[in-house]
Amino acid sequence: MKMKKLLSTLYITTPEIYLALDGENVVILQENSEIGRAPLHNLDSIVTFGYSGASPALMGKCVKKGIPISFMSRNGKFLARIEGEVNGNVLLRRDQYRIADDDRSLEIARNMIAAKLYNSKNVLNRTMRDHGMRIDRELFGRKSEFLQSQTKNALNAVNKDSLRGIEGEGASVYFSVFDDMILQQKKDFYFHTRNKRPPLDNVNAMLSFAYTLTAGMCASALEAVGLDPYVGFLHTDRPGRRSLALDLMEEFRAPMCDRFVLTLINKKLINCSDFIQNEDGAVSMTDTGRKKFITSWQNRKNDEIKHSFLGEKMQWGMLPYVQALLLSRYIRGDLDSYPPFFWK
Repeated sequence: MKMKKLLSTLYITTPEIYLALDGENVVILQENSEIGRAPLHNLDSIVTFGYSGASPALMGKCVKKGIPISFMSRNGKFLARIEGEVNGNVLLRRDQYRIADDDRSLEIARNMIAAKLYNSKNVLNRTMRDHGMRIDRELFGRKSEFLQSQTKNALNAVNKDSLRGIEGEGASVYFSVFDDMILQQKKDFYFHTRNKRPPLDNVNAMLSFAYTLTAGMCASALEAVGLDPYVGFLHTDRPGRRSLALDLMEEFRAPMCDRFVLTLINKKLINCSDFIQNEDGAVSMTDTGRKKFITSWQNRKNDEIKHSFLGEKMQWGMLPYVQALLLSRYIRGDLDSYPPFFWK
């Protein structure tokens, strides 16, 4: 299987930063003074938080080199993305659009949601294995069994509405014990319910941030293999919504994002001083908090895992690309079905 090298993403977390070009390097400027630089050949994307922007010369160079630049608000909301020509071929995308409009889209969606539920179950199982003395094992066992049954139900869903119902029930049961997996800093980190527009507590702020970063990785991966990230198989089409990226991300929510957030809390890599509450009640990370989060995120992307379908070891950061590649192979007819990512 042809693989690409996992390059780095340059994250700019300080809002007052301006990005410029010097030869083959991106130059990081603060108040017109250079505070850092990075060779473009080491980067596969740039993500900047704030509104200072980037020079036209840098944007033009990144377009030519296929390095997308994503602009986010300080709170991590996606604003815009600059990228070059589409890498895919028109035949692959035409097949993607056909599948999106027929019954084959349900088959792909079933597999993706089944993987989400299976992976959520295994997050609970891993907690029982590693922290069995600190949780209600009987409660977790019941939740795990329910998620296992929902995994089977997802594979047999008769239509997308019923599949969404199965996914919703599974997510509700999974998140009902999410607070029990928070074992440290309980006064400052608690989870009552999932809220996102806006996040109203520290845990939801981190979950939303992790999901945003992962959605961006999935969108880039889909574009890299030639697929249209805006035309999905489960999430409905909506202007500006990267529906297929959101579909693909379902497989990674629990093992890649949720466990990462729990690790930051339980290992005390982040604390209450890294968050701020706005007047409207919305909670977001401080600049320092975002830096801590992203540094750990980059390290996590470099950790290795064995792929359940391919049987090969690879970095976590490669998983969206690998799944996008497998999806494109199914759409081309090289695979009999789409093999989702099952975390074991």
